[in-house]
Amino acid sequence: MPFFGLGLHILVAIFFAVHAVRRGRELYWLLILFSFPLLGSLVYFFAVYMPSTRLEHGARKAVAAAGRLLDPGRELREAREAFDFTPTAQNQMRLASALLEAGEAKEAASTYEACLQGAFGSDLDIRFGAARSNVATGAFAKAIEHLEFIRGRDTNFRAEQCALLMAQALASAGRKEEARAEFENAVNRFGSFEAHAEFAIWAANAGEFQLAQRLQSELQRMMDRWNRHTASLNDATVRRMKAALARIPRS
Repeated sequence: MPFFGLGLHILVAIFFAVHAVRRGRELYWLLILFSFPLLGSLVYFFAVYMPSTRLEHGARKAVAAAGRLLDPGRELREAREAFDFTPTAQNQMRLASALLEAGEAKEAASTYEACLQGAFGSDLDIRFGAARSNVATGAFAKAIEHLEFIRGRDTNFRAEQCALLMAQALASAGRKEEARAEFENAVNRFGSFEAHAEFAIWAANAGEFQLAQRLQSELQRMMDRWNRHTASLNDATVRRMKAALARIPRS
């Protein structure tokens, strides 16, 4: 039995080690995982693996939204103070993220790009943040470059988010057919409300009115099954979708 337990711990550590390598994590995680198979796996699970899941992503969005309502500038203020006091790479990443969430996309983009100049040039989370901020500033070619880098390293890294961001960047860059294909792949692969909604928004804005109306019907069926909590989480996307669909000419 002790041998079985030890073997299970090692298998779990190997699983997380593969996850770390595929996602471009720092190599010290491998040392932690194999030096302390049980404790290292627990630390990796809570520090790295769980934050990448959809459940954790949704929970963090809800907590962040509540925090912004109570003190909108707190995270950015604290991130600036932390970086000014201790200008480490980790604090620089935190500042870049806080800038982006605060709507300071231009400064966020330059901060993310600075993060990529050092030892974290292959960090996929930083690349994703850089892609988001570049889309927000209109630097679509740069955003596409970052997203292509991410896919070259790990096709499963934030796959749905990357697909939708890529579709939006392609659309804004005037690459309509590529954008359409990216949206279609996202809808077919993930089938989520967000994928359908972003496709509908694109279709309405691109003059694909029949497609937009078909997607609207599918979206309505999804929303009819929502509870109040799900509706509140998707409120911003729903408002954007309704605004886009309202521009469709009525026959």
